[in-house]
Amino acid sequence: MDFLCNQLNQIINFMNINYNLKRLAVLTLLPAALLFSCKKDANTGEAKAQPAGETVARAANEVVNAWVTTSDQSKLLQAQTSFNFAADAGTNATTVIVDENTTYQGIDGFGFTLTGGSAGLLNGLGGNQAAVLNELFGTANGQIGISYLRISIGASDLSSSDFTYNQVAGDVNMNNFSISQENTDMLPILKKIIAINPSIKIIATPWTAPTWMKVNTTGNNGYTGGSLNTAYYDAYARYFVKYLQAMQAQGITIDAITPQNEPLNPYNNPSMVMQATEQANFIKNNLGPQIRAAGFATKIIAYDHNADVPSYATTVLGDASANPYVDGSAFHLYAGDISALTTVHNAYPNKNVYFTEQWVGAPSNFGGDLSWHINTLIIGATRNWSRNVLEWNLAADPNNNPHTAGGCSTCLGGITVSGTSITRNVGYYIIGHAARFVRPGAVRISSNLSGSIQNVAFKNSDGSKVLIALNNGSSAVSFKVKWGAESFTYSLAAGAVATFKWSGTQSNGSPGAPIGSVITLKGINNQYVSSENGTAAMNCNRPTASAWEQFTVVDAGAGKIALKGMGKYVSSENGTQAITCNRTTIGDWEKFDWVVNADGKISLKGNNSKYVSSENGTQPMTCNRATISGWEAFGVNQ
Repeated sequence: MDFLCNQLNQIINFMNINYNLKRLAVLTLLPAALLFSCKKDANTGEAKAQPAGETVARAANEVVNAWVTTSDQSKLLQAQTSFNFAADAGTNATTVIVDENTTYQGIDGFGFTLTGGSAGLLNGLGGNQAAVLNELFGTANGQIGISYLRISIGASDLSSSDFTYNQVAGDVNMNNFSISQENTDMLPILKKIIAINPSIKIIATPWTAPTWMKVNTTGNNGYTGGSLNTAYYDAYARYFVKYLQAMQAQGITIDAITPQNEPLNPYNNPSMVMQATEQANFIKNNLGPQIRAAGFATKIIAYDHNADVPSYATTVLGDASANPYVDGSAFHLYAGDISALTTVHNAYPNKNVYFTEQWVGAPSNFGGDLSWHINTLIIGATRNWSRNVLEWNLAADPNNNPHTAGGCSTCLGGITVSGTSITRNVGYYIIGHAARFVRPGAVRISSNLSGSIQNVAFKNSDGSKVLIALNNGSSAVSFKVKWGAESFTYSLAAGAVATFKWSGTQSNGSPGAPIGSVITLKGINNQYVSSENGTAAMNCNRPTASAWEQFTVVDAGAGKIALKGMGKYVSSENGTQAITCNRTTIGDWEKFDWVVNADGKISLKGNNSKYVSSENGTQPMTCNRATISGWEAFGVNQ
């Protein structure tokens, strides 16, 4: 972690939390399925809110289970009374549409870093240890199902002291390599965790190379700063191979490694700087060839630092010789914006993206931390292609120990361990809302952001669906969740988080309409549809999109939508004259079917059963076409 500035970053996060959340809500770098823009219609009011957690159950259909955490901690991952989907009816300005037929990246899991200090504290739980480990890593009721762990290769800054696995200077053949330092705590705890969840994924990363391999170190007997001496690149790659072999001998499979934790941070203890070109050279010439020659399929993941320098990841991935060895890139968010993950994904879409660390600063503002981490990481990172989300340390004691000299002294664990008892902190609930419900092998599926309801949806390998939703507004919001031709309505208090889970197969409906989103429509002539500010018939002849060319998609009920531009609704005029955008209310002529075509473009079918036509931009638009051709198809947000 960037410890010289992380306390300031935490303060900035709290001061700017609303700004960050709003900024996240306008991510536009996701692919075409993110028709679901986060903008909302400021001219449409929300439906009247119900008491928080209350549902509107209209008829029995698929059962929905829900778990809620509130910012005031009155509910903490609390199971709610189950309810049912029903045939969709009525309207709600805040509508989230889940479409399981549109899929994105696979999911590997959610969890924490099992620091050396965390392992030591868990190992000291005595008779309470089995119950705590089962609560953390099991998937039954009352357990949170952690499915992904990060561990350090040697010491991290949240170890009780500095060490590497070979401090014998000049031992390039690694004859003195040993992980015996881990025999006391790390290995016993890992083995017990694996017994609970044999398929848990583990990513390992070093905070430093052995000090004798480094040059230009800055303190702590060579553990802080400096960089890897090029003369020892081959020896350091052998160090990684020895580590994988030693862990394998203990029955522990390392799924992935990163070459260096926070390679641009020279200040931590321990730490080591590794520039992007150095990492690319190390991977392509030493680390990659040696790991593969030893028979390991362990993923090599680049970078593992802040989102403000996505060029680090693209530099490594852009090296033609390093690229074949690299599975993807990993990120932290002590600086930068979560949308950088999409920037890297878009540049190298065949490579994976991971989110591997974010701290919670003690003593923690529960509500603020809950909202920021759920919105920015659980929702934001996965909506930006991350296959996992890892919070920082799993455990600390009441004084935020242990840590190295100069290591983080204010890092709040997911749990606080005091002797043989534990206290569950905000990180526990952040990860708990995802890990138990979204299991490894799931895929992210389509859902739109609507109003103040930030969300992300997944489909598990068993077919079950999961929607994680956060109300980042200042008051309770009643919102609709639509899935195919079915829906339910739910109310969330301000700052509250809900995880919804259900099974079944999506029924026919109109899943593609991004209710609550602001969109543009582009015709076959590559021109935009204009509302003409409601003063003239609509046209499709604008080369660029300004305010007149933006429309909010509104739920018109019974599976229909309406389009609202400049405060007025688009009318088909029943097909008897050119269409307009001058209606103050929604009647039958202002209702349309949202039809998704095979090529991803959409068509609008009026209440007269005819389609809206761009007229190729040569005359005002109409709604009188019986079939769909090029003139009746529109690109959304292109």
